[in-house]
Amino acid sequence: MDRQAGHAGGLSVEGPAPKRHTLRVTPPQLKELRLLKIAVIHPDDSDGRQLTQQLQRIGCQVQAFWPPVQVLPEGIDVAFMAVQPDFINLRFEWTRSEDAPAIIAVVTYENPTIIEAVLEIGAKAVLPSPVRSFGLFSALVVAREAHKEARSLAKRLRKVEAKLLGQRRIAEAKAILMKTHDVSEGQAYDLIRDQAMSKRTTTEEIATAIVNANEILSLGMRKPDGA
Repeated sequence: MDRQAGHAGGLSVEGPAPKRHTLRVTPPQLKELRLLKIAVIHPDDSDGRQLTQQLQRIGCQVQAFWPPVQVLPEGIDVAFMAVQPDFINLRFEWTRSEDAPAIIAVVTYENPTIIEAVLEIGAKAVLPSPVRSFGLFSALVVAREAHKEARSLAKRLRKVEAKLLGQRRIAEAKAILMKTHDVSEGQAYDLIRDQAMSKRTTTEEIATAIVNANEILSLGMRKPDGA
């Protein structure tokens, strides 16, 4: 007996396998795009308008500027910046600030001078002209992530440098206490630690105070020239 679609004589009928629905998880990097505040520093031409419109379609909050500004509004997360021969010699201090936004360079053509300018402003991605919708989304996400990673690394580096400086200060302070109070290295550190605990501060700050005080006393004990 041929099997027919539906139920026949109580027999179950084999039909096509059900389609599987793949669950698509949106990365958090994409979810936050609608919250981004973006500056478009680009002439009001076809590229500039296309760029602004595409970013607005994504849902970003966009502000356009031209000519290039020396100061950006507070809270800008990403800046698209046209790198053009007329402006490559200008210095934009906001690109070097600690809280600078992620920068995406928009370039019309490539040559060593333009590439040097792209590096100079610290661009995390490059968008070629003519601007198209394809590539814009990826450039935005990649630049944003690269920028966050760079800031994280810089923050960690500052912490390491501060820690090394603190350890050096502690070593100097211990040497001073060992000499002035005739104590061992361990006893010198205990003195520093006890002071830090009583004053509710860090051993690094107490050590710095000891070193600074010793320098001031040393200056006072020096004889004037010609004495």
